[in-house]
Amino acid sequence: MTDQAVLQSVLDRAAAGGRITKEEALDLYRHAPLHALGQAADAVRRRRYAGTEHIATYIIERNINYTNVCVTACKFCAFYAAPKDTKKGWSRDLDDILRRCAETVELGGTQIMFQGGHHPDYGVEYYEHHFSAIKKDFPQLVIHSLGASEVEHMARISGVSAEEAIRRIHAAGLDSFAGAGAELLPARPRKAIAPLKESGERWLEIMEIAHKLGVESTSTMLMGTGETNAERIEHIAMIRDTQDRTGGFRAFIPYTYQPENNHLKGRTQATIFEYLRMIAIARLFLDNIAHIQGSWLTVGKEAGQLSLHYGADDLGSIMLEENVVSSAGAKHRSNRQEIIDLIRKAGRTPAQRATTYEHLLVHEDPANDPADDRVVSHISSTAIEGGTAHPELKLISAN
Repeated sequence: MTDQAVLQSVLDRAAAGGRITKEEALDLYRHAPLHALGQAADAVRRRRYAGTEHIATYIIERNINYTNVCVTACKFCAFYAAPKDTKKGWSRDLDDILRRCAETVELGGTQIMFQGGHHPDYGVEYYEHHFSAIKKDFPQLVIHSLGASEVEHMARISGVSAEEAIRRIHAAGLDSFAGAGAELLPARPRKAIAPLKESGERWLEIMEIAHKLGVESTSTMLMGTGETNAERIEHIAMIRDTQDRTGGFRAFIPYTYQPENNHLKGRTQATIFEYLRMIAIARLFLDNIAHIQGSWLTVGKEAGQLSLHYGADDLGSIMLEENVVSSAGAKHRSNRQEIIDLIRKAGRTPAQRATTYEHLLVHEDPANDPADDRVVSHISSTAIEGGTAHPELKLISAN
């Protein structure tokens, strides 16, 4: 049995700003008392954000899913359609995409998440064309989109290097990469759930190329598909090692596997306690990444709120559309006022942020909280039919 005094000594060192090892992180994740783990992680957060430690942030964005046609066929995914499945598969035209951008601006959104399947016909040229069109009509929108997996795919389709692909889509309008496609980076769990994707090492290599080209990103982790605790810690260790070299990851965002409508039915999801422990360990271990984001979409609003006491400084996004995670069973709903209330009831001051985490609007006075009745709290993966979407706006959270 692990000595609690030893665990507390490691927690105290981490809370004071010391770096902990992968082995120590695993020991803490497995054995440290939950309350002590949260206290130490919150101490790290408070020290890192001294002066603004009372603030927790959110962002308003829209995830425009441009196609569900995908050759990768990840086992955990309930969103994709095989290329030959003409009944289920769809792609949006550019006019539809631009209309969604216009709605995003109208509702106060500042960021676009442009994500979809690995379409067999969509190379670098497709993304250049779409990103340049979005930036031409909506220069105020930040395109925080895609990930290393999409880069690997588009580069292969167009017969260019990953570096050239990144340079070209960045020049066309991509501002930063999301953490898409990370899933689990260690080889065994990655091959078990996404055998056709690039390796975890290659995912990180592409992100490192992007960071060196000046394109920053976030990082993510999918929990609960059958990975071990040691593999979870190995995942964040691989991210920390890359961050030591590049400094390009702005945030880390763990989220939990949703078990409906996919080929991993019956797998045990990560529990709320496992999720909160990971939020805390991430804040203690990832001493070189600025932000830890809680994701209420997959664990629920109450657990999302609790994450703010376990090291998270951001509660994710108020998203005006999303169809990927919700298609696998994420049913939690919310709206802007509810997210603001969640943050405030956690004892923090809510603030709307930019993609790069600057505070755009700090909600100091509840009497002045914004309200927009046009924003509808609704999630439905069946909203897309034949390549068009239901006109009702959906409001959820993602990375």
